[in-house]
Amino acid sequence: MNRIFGTKSTAPKPTLNDAVRNIDERVGSFDVKLSKINAELSTYQQKIARMRDGPGKSALKQKALKLLKQRKQIEAQKDQLENQSWNMTQASMTTDNLQNTMITIDAMKTANKQLKKTYGKIDIDKIESLQEEMLDLIDKSNELQESLSMSNDMPDDISESELDAELDALGEEMDFESEMSESGLGMPSYLNSTEPIGSDSLPTFIDESEAPAKVAN
Repeated sequence: MNRIFGTKSTAPKPTLNDAVRNIDERVGSFDVKLSKINAELSTYQQKIARMRDGPGKSALKQKALKLLKQRKQIEAQKDQLENQSWNMTQASMTTDNLQNTMITIDAMKTANKQLKKTYGKIDIDKIESLQEEMLDLIDKSNELQESLSMSNDMPDDISESELDAELDALGEEMDFESEMSESGLGMPSYLNSTEPIGSDSLPTFIDESEAPAKVAN
C-alpha cells in the first residue's frame, strides 16, 4: 500500500539489539512450551507404567511419541534462535567497539589539530633567549646580594692565637683601670666633671702667672 500511494514508513529501523531482544522473547516462549510438554510426558510415563499391555496403553504411547517429536522440533528451533541471538550479540558488540574506535580516532584527530595550532605559535628560539636572559638576571641578582652582604671592615680570618692575645690585652687594660680607680689616681677631676666646660672652669697650671688686676680710675 505504501508503494502504491507513494508514502514511506516513518517508523525507525530495528537495530541489532532490537533483533536480539525479539529472539530472546521467542526463546522464552519455546521454554514455556517445552515445560508443558515435559509435564505431559511425565504424566503419560506414570500412566503407562501402571497400565497393562493393550489398546489403551498403545494409544498413550502414540500420544507420548507425538509429544516427543514436538519437543525435538521445538528444541531444534530454540537452538537455532539461540545461535542467531549469539551471532547478533557478537555483531552488536563488534559494532559498538567500532563506533567507540571511530570516536577515539576522531578525538585524536581533533587533539592533533589543536596541538599543531598551539605548537605553531611557539617560537623555540625566543623561549631559549628568554631562559638565558632570566639566568643572567638571576646571576646578577646573586652578585648584587653578595656585594651588599660583604663587610670590608671585618678581617677575613682571625686566628685563635690572635683572639687570645686580644682578650689578654683587654683583661690587662681592665685591671689597670681598676687599680687606678682604687688608688685615687684616676682621671683628673676636670675631666670627670659633668659640668659644661667654660672659661671659668679651665684648670690653673702652676707655671702660669696670674694676670695683674686692673686698677679702677
